[in-house]
Amino acid sequence: MKTTLAPYFSAASDSTSIPFAQLMFWSLSDVQWMQKALRLASQGADVGEVPVGAVLVHDQQIIGQGFNQPIGGHDATAHAEIVALREACQRLQNYRLPLQTTLYVTLEPCTMCIGALIHARVDRLVYAASEPRAGMVGSQMDLSMQPFYNHNIQVHRGLCSEHSSQLLKTFFRERRRLAKQNKNSV
Repeated sequence: MKTTLAPYFSAASDSTSIPFAQLMFWSLSDVQWMQKALRLASQGADVGEVPVGAVLVHDQQIIGQGFNQPIGGHDATAHAEIVALREACQRLQNYRLPLQTTLYVTLEPCTMCIGALIHARVDRLVYAASEPRAGMVGSQMDLSMQPFYNHNIQVHRGLCSEHSSQLLKTFFRERRRLAKQNKNSV
């Protein structure tokens, strides 16, 4: 009897394409934290920001969280990851995060964000959807594995990727529809 696993229990949505021993199984807490990041991404979409959410967790407690805010905040650096890092660093009064801190983010980090995560000493990164154009943790390059950094991050990809991808697709589809509607009404 052949069975398949739900996408949030494995890194691959089709368990027949990967040997069982190589499947990534997610803990319940990983799923719960990513769902929190997805809710934050939705909050960002509600205010017109690209729907990306991030949650920093240490000892099963949120120490920082955020969603994309570059448009509303007039700040090119206000990506979800950076917003979450800033909140955590202010809360902890330290630019370095405690050991065993995990970042859950709904989209693969860009160059700026993975650099900030390395400098803040995040131990583990879990991201949902890949970013084929500018992702720097596997899609275009993997900066987390470069030997010249003095800190390495464990990277896990694919948790709730379908949900995150759909959120992004819906957001951009609606944005294009509104742009077309505005163009036609002028």
